Amino acid sequence: MDDKAERRKFLGSLIIPLLIVALMWLVKIIEVSLGVNLGRWGITPHTTHGLLGILTLPFLHGSWEHLLSNTVPILVLGTALYYCYPTLANRVLLITWLGSGLLTWCIGNPDSVHIGASALVYGLNLFLIFSGFIRGNRMLIVISLIMVFLYGSFIWGMIPSLAIPQNISWEGHLSGALIGILLAFSLRKEGPQKEVHHWDEDEDDEDDDHDSTGSAPDEKPYWDIPTPSNDELTVQYRIRH
Repeated sequence: MDDKAERRKFLGSLIIPLLIVALMWLVKIIEVSLGVNLGRWGITPHTTHGLLGILTLPFLHGSWEHLLSNTVPILVLGTALYYCYPTLANRVLLITWLGSGLLTWCIGNPDSVHIGASALVYGLNLFLIFSGFIRGNRMLIVISLIMVFLYGSFIWGMIPSLAIPQNISWEGHLSGALIGILLAFSLRKEGPQKEVHHWDEDEDDEDDDHDSTGSAPDEKPYWDIPTPSNDELTVQYRIRH
């Protein structure tokens, strides 16, 4: 792939992540400008009205810091997803979004409200990490290692004893991670696979010089060589005095 095609592919991979981030920021700007709190439209587990939060979850944030902490990961992980898995990206994004939200609704505390794009971030991160190693593709493994380096510490956000004191939705993080891992395994046979190297064989090699027996065409095989006579096998010695 030439540089121009590579650039077009990269820029194309940015479109959906940028749209998601733009909506995240737009919602926050509207919320602050109108002086309203849209957090109530998040996921309230085990309640009927809380189901709506499955759709709105990634776009609602409690503070500017919360929004900023999810902006860069969405851009990085989303771009990596669309760049490395162009045929799977839309499906992975949609399933991670809805699946993590639904699972959060099922396992979350009914007395809590869950907001933020963190569940989506965890889902995309774990999909990229596991999918690269499962497929055995060198480029995808490199991407996986980069994701581990950048966001490996996210695992602490899934531990209740560490997350609850900081008012962090460990249920959302865990839900996203589980969906991402399940998708990595279930879609492992689709999209890019491990590179298979084919060695080119020279068609004009020794086949022209040898027949199927491995001998040169003008030579007789060893079993067709006649047995020598006794005279031919006799060695005569001449002794001189």
